[in-house]
Amino acid sequence: MRQSQLLLTTLRESPADAEAVSHQLMLRAGFIRQLAAGIYTYMPLGRRVLRKAEQIIREEMDRAGAQELLMPAMQPVELWKESGRYSVYGPELIRLHDRHDREFALGPTHEEVITSIVREEINSYRKLPFTLYQIQTKFRDERRPRYGLLRSREFLMKDAYSFDADWNGLDQSYTKMFNAYNRIFTRCGINFRAVEADSGAIGGEGGTHEFMALADIGEDTIAACTCCEYAANLEKAEPGILPLEAVAGFDAEPLEKLLTPGVRTIDQLVLSLQIKPADIMKTVIFMVDHNAVAVVVRGDHEINEIKVKDHLGAKSISIADPDTVERVTGLPIGFIGPRGLTIPVLVDHAVLQMPYGIAGANEADYHYRHFNAGRDIDLLQVGHFRNAAEGDRCPSCNEGVLKFHRGIEMGHVFKLGTKYSEKLGATFLDSAGKDQPMIMGCYGIGVSRILSAVLEQNHDEHGMIWPSALAPFHVHLIPISSKDDIQMQAANDLYNRLLENGVEALLDDREERPGVKFKDSDLIGIPIRIIIGKDAEYGNVEFVERRNLKKESISIHDAVARIMEFVSDL
Repeated sequence: MRQSQLLLTTLRESPADAEAVSHQLMLRAGFIRQLAAGIYTYMPLGRRVLRKAEQIIREEMDRAGAQELLMPAMQPVELWKESGRYSVYGPELIRLHDRHDREFALGPTHEEVITSIVREEINSYRKLPFTLYQIQTKFRDERRPRYGLLRSREFLMKDAYSFDADWNGLDQSYTKMFNAYNRIFTRCGINFRAVEADSGAIGGEGGTHEFMALADIGEDTIAACTCCEYAANLEKAEPGILPLEAVAGFDAEPLEKLLTPGVRTIDQLVLSLQIKPADIMKTVIFMVDHNAVAVVVRGDHEINEIKVKDHLGAKSISIADPDTVERVTGLPIGFIGPRGLTIPVLVDHAVLQMPYGIAGANEADYHYRHFNAGRDIDLLQVGHFRNAAEGDRCPSCNEGVLKFHRGIEMGHVFKLGTKYSEKLGATFLDSAGKDQPMIMGCYGIGVSRILSAVLEQNHDEHGMIWPSALAPFHVHLIPISSKDDIQMQAANDLYNRLLENGVEALLDDREERPGVKFKDSDLIGIPIRIIIGKDAEYGNVEFVERRNLKKESISIHDAVARIMEFVSDL
C-alpha cells in the first residue's frame, strides 16, 4: 500500500475524553473514529488489525473442530421469553419493534438463537457432538461506555456453542475450547491468565473460566498465586484456610457483655476499644430471594455477595435497608450479632478460625467480648463468603500467597449444561430411544477488545508497538525524500520485490518532512521500518525494529532476507 493513497489522518494530541492509552493511540493513529458514544468506525488500518485477529481465531476454532455459521443480529424476543432471560437481562438489552409491532432485540449474545436452530436440526445422539461458532457484531446498551473498544455498545465478538450427549462429552468440548483460547491469545502476543470466574448473566451448571489480559486499566481484579498456576477473578477467588486444628490451641475467654453506647461502626469500635478491625466479627443482614439472611465476616474483610448467593442457590441478593433490619431483628443497625438470631447465619471460614473477637450483642448499646463463633452460635452455616485479600494463602497449593493484578476480560468459557436446552426444548433421542436434553457449552471472545488489550501492553511514549501477528503491515518503507530519484527508485524496487514475495509493505511516498514521517511511523507501530536515505546509492538502508527502535545500517539484500525470515515465522 502506498501511504499517499491510504485513508489515514494522524493526530498530534490525544482527545480529551480518551482515558485509556489504547483509546488515545487508536484515535491518534487513525485506526478508529467515534460515531456516537460507544460506537466506532474501524478505519483501514484498524480494520486490517481486526481481520488478522479474526483470522487467528478462525484458524484455531477450525483446528479444534468447530464449524462456522452466521446468525442474525436481530432476534425475536419470544426466544428470550422462552429462556426466561427477557425480564432479567436488564436495560443492556436493546429492544425494538418492526412495522407490524412485533418486538425484537439486537443480540448481545446468541444462546437462545443457536439453541432454537439446533433443536430443529438435531434429533439423534448419532449427530452429536459438534461445536458451532460465528464472528459477528453484538449490541449492549452500556450505561457508561468508556475506554474506547474496551466497553462499547457495539462490538465484534466470536461466540461458539458446543452440543454433547452427556457431561463427559461436555468436559471434552470444554477442554478443546479452553486449549484453543490459550493458543489464540498466545498467538496474538498477549500476556494473559486463565482464571476461575462466575458465570454471571449467561448462567450454567458447571465450570467457567475467564481469559484476562494483565493491564493496569483492567476493570477486573485477578487473584493469582505466587507459586502455582492458580488464578481467579476476585468474585470467585477463595482464600486458603488453615485446618481447624491450627487454631484449636487457643482457649477462648468466657463471653462478656460490654456497654458500648452509641458505638455502631467498625471504625468506632476500633477507636473505643483500642483494637484492630481484624478483631471484630461483622454481621450484615441481606435479603436473599426476599428472605433475610445474616452473613458474618471478619471486620477487615469484604462480603462477597456472589458467593453468598451461590451458596444458597439464590437468584437475587441485596443488602437489607435499615427499616428491614429493624423489622427482622428488632434492633437498629450497629449492635446486631450472630448469637440468638432466628434467621439463617452464614459464617465465613476466617471468622470460625478466630479464637475470639468482638461481636454485636443484639441489644442496643452492647457488644460481646471474647466471642467464639464455634461455641457461641447455633445453627451456623460455614463457607467462603468474603473477597479474597492480597496475601491470603493460596487455596490450591497452600504454599504460595495470592497477589492481585488488574485484568481486561478478553474471553469467557462456560459449561452451560441444560440451562437453555431444557427451557427451549433442544432434545435428542439417546441409544435407548429416550428423549434427553442436549448438554451445552458456550465460548466467547471479544474480538475488538483484543486490539485494546494488545495496545495496553504494547506501547511506549512514541505510540503503538504491534505484535507481528496483528500488525497492519509487516514493514514500513520510508524514503527520506520523495524528490530524490535514487531513494524513490530504491524504495519502489524494494516495495515491489516485497509484494511479489507476499510481504505486506506500506510505502510512505508522501511529500512530507522526514520528522513527520518518523513520528507517524512510531505512532502506528509497524514492527519493521526500512529507512531509505542517502546511502541508497551504495545499496544500503537503515533497518529499525519498532519495539526497541534499534537502528542498523545493512544492505538492501540483507534487509530483504531479514524481512522474509520475519514473515516466515508468522
